[in-house]
Amino acid sequence: MTANREIHLASRPQGWPTADNFRLVTTEVPTPGPGQLVVRNRFMSVDPYMRGRMNDVKSYVPPFALDAPLDGGAVGEVVASEAEGFAPGDIVLHGLGWREYALVDAKGARTVDPDLAPVTAYLGVLGMTGLTAYAGLLDVAAMKPGETVFVSGAAGAVGSMVGQIAKLRGAARVIGSAGSPAKVERLRALGFDAAFDYHDGPVRDQLRAAAPDGIDVYFDNVGGEHLEAAIGAMKLHGRAAICGMIAQYNATEPPAAPRNLALLIGKRLTLRGFLVGDHGHLREQFVQEMAGWLRDGRISYDETVVDGIENAPEAFLGLLRGENIGKMLVRV
Repeated sequence: MTANREIHLASRPQGWPTADNFRLVTTEVPTPGPGQLVVRNRFMSVDPYMRGRMNDVKSYVPPFALDAPLDGGAVGEVVASEAEGFAPGDIVLHGLGWREYALVDAKGARTVDPDLAPVTAYLGVLGMTGLTAYAGLLDVAAMKPGETVFVSGAAGAVGSMVGQIAKLRGAARVIGSAGSPAKVERLRALGFDAAFDYHDGPVRDQLRAAAPDGIDVYFDNVGGEHLEAAIGAMKLHGRAAICGMIAQYNATEPPAAPRNLALLIGKRLTLRGFLVGDHGHLREQFVQEMAGWLRDGRISYDETVVDGIENAPEAFLGLLRGENIGKMLVRV
């Protein structure tokens, strides 16, 4: 086979992205040069942070280029190699998703063991997703046993891990918000002590009912009204790990909330944004601990899988609409 299909960014979204912002392009399968591999992608990840990269603005990562393939986490099989340490048949994790065949520099690929865990786990629970949850909760927010934790977007890939890790590490009470009754039920099945649908009423009121004594830690995937409610509910010296603010990724107007930032002073709160790339020193500890929890059946993870590279844009749009439970993946 010489045809290679890939998804290009056709135009920059204004507000909510649409299918017209993407284009399916057919190219030839690349040939590796020295130090390179060709990988036949099996699965690719779509993630909320990708929405920010569609804007032509300066950020912590360069924006996607127009009329070029998008990129993101992927796992696949090496089909050709000109790099020492990699052979055809190896399964590798790399950062060039959104295409069927990827030309990958060897330094940007890592071999994974498909016998240790399903290959999709390396894009989720054993990969960036799991490490984001682990580092954000335990390092950034410095959760301690006996504390009360609130997680927004708790049925998503990161949020669902945060809640379970918090319980396994001794949290007294874990509360999650989600966007549908089915997601709320899933959170309860995962061991959350309380969960609510943020469509059912003001987040502030539902959080107060779930945590009448307040919260110590907030893991923020949403921002906006959720962040305002969490600030109001925080105890003295509360900490928030700010992972994402999906509520405003597609906004065209400034957000109304949070309007209560002055509470940070009297409560001596800490709100800290973070990127998982700054916490690589925890990777070995994280993999060891997470692998043990998985082996013992103490942690569960969900995946929502969409088939076909041509459907990757719709998978991404579905992610932004909250149609996934757990990690949103595309089977390439």
